[in-house]
Amino acid sequence: MRTFGINFDTGFTSAGTTTREPFDPAVVRREMEIIRDELRCDAVRVTGGDRDRLETAARLAAEAGLAVWYCPFTNALTQDELLDLLTDSAARAEKLRRNGAEVVFFTGSEISLFTDGFLPGDTLADRVAVLSDPQRLRATLPALSARINAFLGTAVTAVRAEFGGRVGYASLPFEGVDWTPFDLVATDAGYRDAGNADRLADGLRALTSHGRPAAVTEFGCAPFRGGAAVASRADEVVEWDDRARPARFTRPVVRDEQEQADYVRELLGVFDDSGIEAAFVYTFARYDLPDAGTTGTGTDDLDLDLDFDKASFGVVRVLTDGRTGTAFPGLPWEPKAAFHALAEYGRGRAAAGPDGPADSP
Repeated sequence: MRTFGINFDTGFTSAGTTTREPFDPAVVRREMEIIRDELRCDAVRVTGGDRDRLETAARLAAEAGLAVWYCPFTNALTQDELLDLLTDSAARAEKLRRNGAEVVFFTGSEISLFTDGFLPGDTLADRVAVLSDPQRLRATLPALSARINAFLGTAVTAVRAEFGGRVGYASLPFEGVDWTPFDLVATDAGYRDAGNADRLADGLRALTSHGRPAAVTEFGCAPFRGGAAVASRADEVVEWDDRARPARFTRPVVRDEQEQADYVRELLGVFDDSGIEAAFVYTFARYDLPDAGTTGTGTDDLDLDLDFDKASFGVVRVLTDGRTGTAFPGLPWEPKAAFHALAEYGRGRAAAGPDGPADSP
C-alpha cells in the first residue's frame, strides 16, 4: 500500500452548524504536524462543506509535507450548487498543486445520500429510508446509476478545466459509478462489520478490478464494546437533537479503546495485502462528539453519561469546557489507543522503507 492516510474533517454542515466548531487554523496547523510526525501518515483526506475551510486545511496539510486528497463532502445542496462548489474548489486545489503539493481532487463524496435529486426523498432521513427497504432500493438503482454518472461526467469535465492532477470520487457501492472518466477508484465503504466480514476480500478485489489505482477512503470503528461489529453504524447509539448535536445515548455504552485500536490495526493489515494504493482511517477527530464527562442532573444513567466520544470514530478524544490535553499541551484533545496503534503502524512503515510495511505494525 503506497499511501497511509487519515480523514480530516473541516466541518460537515447540518442543521445550521458544522461538525467542527470552532475551526481554528492554528489548531489545524498543529494537528497536521502531529499527523505527519506522530502518526507518520503520507496523506490526509480533507473533507467538509465550507470551501474556505477546505482550502485552509489543504494548504496547512501541504505545508506540513502531506499529500492532500482534496475532498468536498457536502450536505443538502442542489446539484447545481454542488457543481459550483466543486469547480471553485478545483481551482483552489490547482493553486496548491502548482506550488508543488501532491494533490488528488475528488468530485464529491456519497452524493446519492447527501445531495438533492439522486435518490427519492427531500431529506437525508427520507433517502436513508430508501436504503433500508431492499425492494424499493432495487427498483431505484437503474435510475440512480444513470443520474449519478450523468452528474459525475459533467463534474469531471468542469473539474479538469480547473485542475491538472488526478481526479477521483468517494463512492458508495450501490451508486454504480462508471469509473471511465476517473484516474482512480475509491470507496467510503471500507468498513468491516459482523454482516460483511466474509465478503470484505471480494469487495476489495472488485475495487482493484477496474484497471486504475484503488483507494479505501474511509474505514474505522468507535471505541465502545461491540463497536467493531457495527463499524459504520456506531452513531446509532446516540440520539441527536434538532441542532445536530448529541443529546443522550440510546443504550448503555461501555468505553473500549482497545477494540477500536485492534480494528484499525487489523484492517490496515488487510489493506496492505489487498493491492489497493491507499487507505484512509476515519477519522482524526470528531469535534461534534466530545467527552463532556457526566452531569449531575437527569433521570437515569443515560442522561448522566455525556462521554459521547465513545461513539466517535476519532483517534483522539475531544474535550469540552476549555479543557486541554496533556500529551500535546494546548490542544483540546487526548490521544486514544487507536492513535498509538496508528503511530506504531506508521513507525513500522518508516522502518521498512520503500519496499513496503514492516511484517508487524
